[in-house]
Amino acid sequence: MTETKNRVCCLYRVSTDKQVDFNSNHEADLPMQRKACHKFAEAKGWVIVHEEQEEGVSGHKVRAEARDKLQIIKDYARKGKFDILLVFMFDRIGRIADETPFVVEWFVRNGIRVWSTQEGEQRFDNHTDKLLNYIRFWQADGESEKTSVRTRTSLRQLVEEGHFKGGSAPYGYDLVKSGRINKRKHELYELHINEQEAEIVRLIFDKYVYEGYGAQRIATYLNNAGYRARSGKCWHPGSLRGMVGNLTYMGVLRCGDARSELMPELQIIPQDRRLSWIPNSCGLQL
Repeated sequence: MTETKNRVCCLYRVSTDKQVDFNSNHEADLPMQRKACHKFAEAKGWVIVHEEQEEGVSGHKVRAEARDKLQIIKDYARKGKFDILLVFMFDRIGRIADETPFVVEWFVRNGIRVWSTQEGEQRFDNHTDKLLNYIRFWQADGESEKTSVRTRTSLRQLVEEGHFKGGSAPYGYDLVKSGRINKRKHELYELHINEQEAEIVRLIFDKYVYEGYGAQRIATYLNNAGYRARSGKCWHPGSLRGMVGNLTYMGVLRCGDARSELMPELQIIPQDRRLSWIPNSCGLQL
């Protein structure tokens, strides 16, 4: 029988799916946080009775009421199913300065001890405890904001220098190793035209520009002719709408309002006044 007051619920969270590993059953796993919490609980003589994990959930942007897993844990707390909420770091509970401190305090006031493997127990015995709690999450909120600004600035700079900002290659292109390494020692990739897919891209633009086809009609045409998207599935009108507004096909990389110079090596579609149908929001100078 689990000793009373030592029943632990663990919460793991990462803000992007890229930080998630998958086990042999293809189930999402957050190994670093899980391992740290299990080791910490074992050292304390606690027993983990429940675990919840959030994949791709921003603690800076997503409010507590919209986080299903956090609401499940709160419900378990109300029902007395555990005694200790354990996280890797307190910012796994959230990073919203005007909300997360009160979420932590809610657990404590409902008889749940809140622990971090890195920062110890969060207590509310006096005014100083409360103040330090608020300062911690105010700092975490500010760090998230600064990280977002740094990321946006870095991506803009990459694009303006003519480099691919990352992610999946648009249809018509392949990702090729660039030989460049970023600060995290990950190799960066550049776009290269995939000639087989590029022929389909040209067909799509021809149908749209010269023959007046809409996205639905193009999708029907491609699917009936036996063409398939990269996934092997039928073409969807929404995907085609995104393609005809993508500046990359004209040899211009884009990130927000940042633009690269014209890059002929990426140009699949000619950049001339015959393409004046592109929405003005794309900011392409014709």
